[in-house]
Amino acid sequence: MSYKSLAMIAVAVVLAAPGASVLARDAEPAAGAATRVLELDALTGVETLLGRIAERRVVYVGEHHDRYADHLDQLAVIRGLHARGKPLAIGLECFQQPFQIHLDAYVAGAIDEAQMLRRTEYFERWRFDYRLYRPILRFAREHEIPLIALNLDQALTRRVGEVGIDGLDPRQRAALPAALARPDAAYRERLREIFAQHPFGDERDLDHFIEVQLLWDEGMAARAADYLDANPERTLVVLAGAGHLEYGIGIPDRVERRLGLPGAVLLNGEGRPVEPPAADFYLYPAPAELPPAGLLGVQLGEGEEGAGTRVVGFAADSGAQAAGVAVGDRILALAGRAVADYADIRLVLLDRVPGERVAVTVLRGAEERHDLEVELR
Repeated sequence: MSYKSLAMIAVAVVLAAPGASVLARDAEPAAGAATRVLELDALTGVETLLGRIAERRVVYVGEHHDRYADHLDQLAVIRGLHARGKPLAIGLECFQQPFQIHLDAYVAGAIDEAQMLRRTEYFERWRFDYRLYRPILRFAREHEIPLIALNLDQALTRRVGEVGIDGLDPRQRAALPAALARPDAAYRERLREIFAQHPFGDERDLDHFIEVQLLWDEGMAARAADYLDANPERTLVVLAGAGHLEYGIGIPDRVERRLGLPGAVLLNGEGRPVEPPAADFYLYPAPAELPPAGLLGVQLGEGEEGAGTRVVGFAADSGAQAAGVAVGDRILALAGRAVADYADIRLVLLDRVPGERVAVTVLRGAEERHDLEVELR
């Protein structure tokens, strides 16, 4: 079997509902009662998928944030729906709502990519390799497809993680999404299982963890629903982590509760059981990896006063350390560009590759400057 496109759709034929049972001693075993059958002849490609989802007003395409193949599938869905003449918008978990104006300016051509990344504070607030999302954002800009920042301001979600929703002050409570629904038993149990994978925390921490997840889901759903309501001519393609979409009990059911709009949920099916309730379609993408990025191999301090940005440690194989950079040095310039913060470094290195050499200027102590050449690793 070969891949005919970026993704394949798995269609499961369920012969009987799964479930464990205890047999009486002399009972006849129910052969195959819990067996699921995947009919390989039913596998098809993206074109068939597009025909199935084209009339949905909202399409959810899940991701593992750092898996390039998932983002290529997202782009394939967006390209395909656009080619069919669907007026689209793209909802993005990776951008926070207070920065919507800068996404609008980027799509309109008023600012460039670097300005958009700086003004949305992408590198500080999300930090996953921007190259994973870059083809999607560039396609949106080329075709003037609105980009919608779905995520809440991290200051609010962090505060809920600390004190819970009931501990918020009136100003913070005013920033909560409207019609915030408390978690039901199924939602709480799913998050309890995720929380249990971490070897720390008590019941109070669990409550705050659930409230943060709920706030993320409700906040993104409210933003998506508001956009769909205000733009009835558009289909919204929501790009978010699989955990916010699977089983329909994260963002999708909250959008449907607000607008009565059922959506189609698409998830990567690799490494997970075939569970019809988890998604409407499973995608099986061909392997894809981003080319390795060129790195300085430094750990940087955050929120510190002073010129440049301070080095607080090194990676195991650090080109910067090998070139003579020391802990406590402040990076003032990289490849001839002034450095004021972490984002400046990420922007300079965005398209650099391992083995490339870059000039680095550091300040050591109060006045001692060093001009070094670092081989990226």
